[in-house]
Amino acid sequence: MTDFSSLPLSANLLRAIDALGYAQMTPVQQQALPPVLAGRDAIVQAPTGSGKTVAFGLGLLNRLDPALIKTQALVLCPTRELADQVAKEIRRLATGIPNLKVLILTGGIALGPQLASLRKDSHVVVGTPGRIQEMLRKNSLSLSKLRTLVLDEADRMLDMGFEEAIREIIGKTPPSRQSLLFSATYPEPIRAMARSTLREPVEITIEGAVEQPIIEQLFFETELERKPAALASLLLQRRPESSVVFCNTRRDTEALVEALAGFGISALALHGDIDQRDRDEVLIRFANRSCSVLVASDVAARGLDIKELAAVINYELPSDPDIYLHRIGRTARAGHTGVAISLSTPREMPRAMALEKHLGVTLRWEKLPALTAARHDGLPAVMTTLRIDAGRSDKMRPGDILGALTGDAGLPADAIGKIDVFATRSYVAIRRTLADKALGRLRAGKIKGRSFRVALL
Repeated sequence: MTDFSSLPLSANLLRAIDALGYAQMTPVQQQALPPVLAGRDAIVQAPTGSGKTVAFGLGLLNRLDPALIKTQALVLCPTRELADQVAKEIRRLATGIPNLKVLILTGGIALGPQLASLRKDSHVVVGTPGRIQEMLRKNSLSLSKLRTLVLDEADRMLDMGFEEAIREIIGKTPPSRQSLLFSATYPEPIRAMARSTLREPVEITIEGAVEQPIIEQLFFETELERKPAALASLLLQRRPESSVVFCNTRRDTEALVEALAGFGISALALHGDIDQRDRDEVLIRFANRSCSVLVASDVAARGLDIKELAAVINYELPSDPDIYLHRIGRTARAGHTGVAISLSTPREMPRAMALEKHLGVTLRWEKLPALTAARHDGLPAVMTTLRIDAGRSDKMRPGDILGALTGDAGLPADAIGKIDVFATRSYVAIRRTLADKALGRLRAGKIKGRSFRVALL
């Protein structure tokens, strides 16, 4: 049976499904919903776009007691964007359930308003592991009444370094909860988490879910004092549009950014001592192509998820092979290919050999290109970012900024890149060659008839 009416769903949920026009179940819904509705734990391998959100959304909503206004369902997602999508779909499915409350708790947003929202309990919480962990540590969120735990895109969450946070969160949930793990791939770290988290789970695999990303893994040996030049030669030869370089310490990230600048390579540092606003601005500049290279520590990269990342570079090999896999898993997403480059000094060779044993393959060692053979025009960023001290609280919209730049400022539309509007600030990427012109015109002119402070980052 492929009709939703064949399932033991509440009348409210069946009415919502009918109103949304969901007539027939997708394969993941058809296979997952019967055991999920029966209370079974489940591991589901399903690709994006397969209908998995409806599958676990109906499952967790069917178990809720609307009269009990406590957190009864928790959905962990790798990114703020996915958490927003999941919460929106759950709200749509719950339209027939009176007074059902869904709360989003994610990083990258001010903590204060989210703490205030927790003063009123919600039935369903959707969030990212880091922020949920933070709320639990502050005793602002209680999971004592939790009935359903969902790990959505679990492989991405582990790739992004959230394993420790997820395990801490799971430790705060009742043993009687139902656990649902959704993942596009099923590598050993996911299997290990499933073994320790789920109870006799049913395993479901949907065709197309297990396609592995194609990552070219290259290794280069160099002396310690030549590492910055070795990295520069690789970046200048390969010229990736975007790359993340991993260092093991905060000090190394800052020193490397300074060294790369000497080779004309646009780079920014991301480490644990950077405050939230500066971190957000670094990530905005990297995402909108105002920076070619992001040099990060593992701690700072937690929660980092950048679409179409061309290359991941291990400036230093990690001592743990799983950290290596988490790092390189950030490239080759959504059907794209990627490259993972690792630099190793003679002292790091034991780590390389341990990695080779862990992967069960022979590492591919290549010769470093000569720096003199690399291009000497550097690797400058294509764009530059302007910060406007106005945002949603000022009724600012991306179209207002675009209109001001293409109108009074006279910039061609193709010179304007990504526009991000937040509560009190907005950011716009401008082609580097026209950045000064855009800055001058915006400072002299107006947006929506008002003057705002504009700065070049």
